[in-house]
Amino acid sequence: MANSAGYHESEDKLRTETMDNHRAIASMQEELEAADWYDQRVDAATDDALKEILAHNRDEEKEHFAMVLEWYRRRDATMDAHLREYLFTSGSIIEREQAIAAAEAGGDAPAGSDGSLGIGSLKGGQGL
Repeated sequence: MANSAGYHESEDKLRTETMDNHRAIASMQEELEAADWYDQRVDAATDDALKEILAHNRDEEKEHFAMVLEWYRRRDATMDAHLREYLFTSGSIIEREQAIAAAEAGGDAPAGSDGSLGIGSLKGGQGL
């Protein structure tokens, strides 16, 4: 029987997909918590060999988190869209969110969404 800790509704009212998503989310939380514990242990350990092992174990937890996140992303179109908007970007995350919201309100794509810097062409002095 599945552990229902963390369910806010009766299990008999939940879809199988919802329960699998809950399992994935709980697993991601556990992996991040374990990585945090290992970070603290690496900081506190005084033996370099132990620090190396603990850091290796911490990084394994991060890999596990990434694997489950990818499973979740593949099954949730909204999560997929948000991850595509924010992951592997540079600059201010808040400014990016504000640009996306403005673009959605005005119908324009946010600066940089087409790979440009949003400053126009620099050929022939245009855009200066």
